[in-house]
Amino acid sequence: MVKIGLQFKATLENVTNVRPVGEDFRWFLKLKCANCGEIPEKWQYINLMDSVPLKGGRGSASMVQKCKLCARDNSIDIMRDTITPYNAEDSERFKTMVQFECRGLEPVDFQPQAGFAAEGAESGTKFPEITLLEKDWTEYDEKASESVGIYEVTHQFIKC
Repeated sequence: MVKIGLQFKATLENVTNVRPVGEDFRWFLKLKCANCGEIPEKWQYINLMDSVPLKGGRGSASMVQKCKLCARDNSIDIMRDTITPYNAEDSERFKTMVQFECRGLEPVDFQPQAGFAAEGAESGTKFPEITLLEKDWTEYDEKASESVGIYEVTHQFIKC
């Protein structure tokens, strides 16, 4: 079992507490089989709501799949307690947002999509529905009378 952290990096303008929202938040990943190196073309998602039993009664995981190339059973699980918001002071630095427990699968790419939320850094204005598919998001904070945004979203994976 290997623990892999997804590190998030962005430039934040007048917002803080950028985070995934809800148990149904979808982490879109490209996953590599650690046995044979196969990386399927399609994006796959995992979320906290999905729980699949592991063979042999060894608990459960967010996703269990058989590699199409080598037929090995692999799994990946979201470590619920590791989900952390990205705050204003983290701007322009990599910060681990979530960790995955990996057995035979290794995330190699991440695609942020819908389901993020943030708050105005000074005003506390809630921005509940942020989509980061374009790697940028902009809005206007009426309370603070200023533009807000999340720019240049990027990521990397690290072993924890």
